[in-house]
Amino acid sequence: MRVDFNKYNDGLAPVIIQDKQTKTVLMLGYMNSEALEKTQTTKLVTFYSRSKQRLWTKGEESGNYLSLISIDVDCDNDALLIQVLPKGPTCHKGTDTCWQKENKPSFGFLSTLEDVIANRYENDSESSYVASLFRSGINKIAQKVGEEAVEVVIEAKDNDANLFINEGADLLFHYLILLKAKGHSLREVVKVLEQRHS
Repeated sequence: MRVDFNKYNDGLAPVIIQDKQTKTVLMLGYMNSEALEKTQTTKLVTFYSRSKQRLWTKGEESGNYLSLISIDVDCDNDALLIQVLPKGPTCHKGTDTCWQKENKPSFGFLSTLEDVIANRYENDSESSYVASLFRSGINKIAQKVGEEAVEVVIEAKDNDANLFINEGADLLFHYLILLKAKGHSLREVVKVLEQRHS
């Protein structure tokens, strides 16, 4: 790995720290060649502190270490992206990130949809289809998941891709409702899949 530590005339390269699992950006730091070498050797992220004028391993005082997973260099060889598994909060102020953002997994639009479903669960509305399912109870929700699953199977045997995709979307939507009704989340399902994969 070749890193241009001299591009900015201070022997340092900016380093973006990202959680390997959640993809959340946790912090920005700086490394010199010694810090990079120590990080690769110890598998704990070590920076060069501009204020202390020395190497410092993140977590050396707090215990909130950043365990190294991977290091990538950008296209100009002058910045690093380091993926980690954080042990505790990353920011010295006690927050998950240096931007006061919660470090939680995001599944793109599915996470947005899960939040909408949670809102309908907590704020009952007469005009909401989702709220009406929650009012109907677990049996009705489970029945809807079963119906949608059957419709997916039926469309899988035909050749209408549009209907097949739409029925799949219906099934996934109702499964998210069932997860909420049972007190679970998509995150738990993904965790099981990750465990099976490893």
